[in-house]
Amino acid sequence: MIATVDDDACAGHGVCVALCPEVFTLTDDGYAQAVGTEVPAQFHEVVTEAAASCPERAIHLKEES
Repeated sequence: MIATVDDDACAGHGVCVALCPEVFTLTDDGYAQAVGTEVPAQFHEVVTEAAASCPERAIHLKEES
C-alpha cells in the first residue's frame, strides 16, 4: 500500500498524524505528508482509518500490484 497526501487539499488538521505517526508527519508549515513510499503491512488498517477520518479527504491510498 502506498499513501499520499494531496498538498492542495490538506488543511493541517493532523488527524492522520494522531492516528498513525509512524506513517504521517506534519511539515514545518503544519500540513500532513506521508513518510516513505510504502506503508508497512502492520499499519495498513490504521492508515485506512486515517484516510477515512481525514476531514478534507486529502489522503489517497493505492494498493500495490
